[in-house]
Amino acid sequence: MAEIKNETQYQKSLDRIEELLLVVGNDTLPDDQNFIELDLISDLVAEYEEKYHPVPKPPLAAIIRLRMAEMNISQKGLAELLGVSPSRVSEYLNGKSEPTLKVARMLHQKLNIDPEIILA
Repeated sequence: MAEIKNETQYQKSLDRIEELLLVVGNDTLPDDQNFIELDLISDLVAEYEEKYHPVPKPPLAAIIRLRMAEMNISQKGLAELLGVSPSRVSEYLNGKSEPTLKVARMLHQKLNIDPEIILA
């Protein structure tokens, strides 16, 4: 099978992956028949999902909130970090305002947020 062409093939591929996961483990050698099959089918499923079941990028506000939680900083702390007012941060988090290019750059540098998410 060169590619998965429909949902039926996709579902059967998922089922086969589940079966293979029961016999392939971390200690399975890369030249094992089951390992090779799992690797190939997984790639086919990934290609199909990318085309027909894409995962949408999360909104910027959600990513900012996540980074704030990971870094254990408040809105006030984020405002200080970005050099903006706490009310401006609140606007970013509520989707009422988009960050300026300068703030977008700071979000990337200080919070390590992917530029694609910031500019989306």
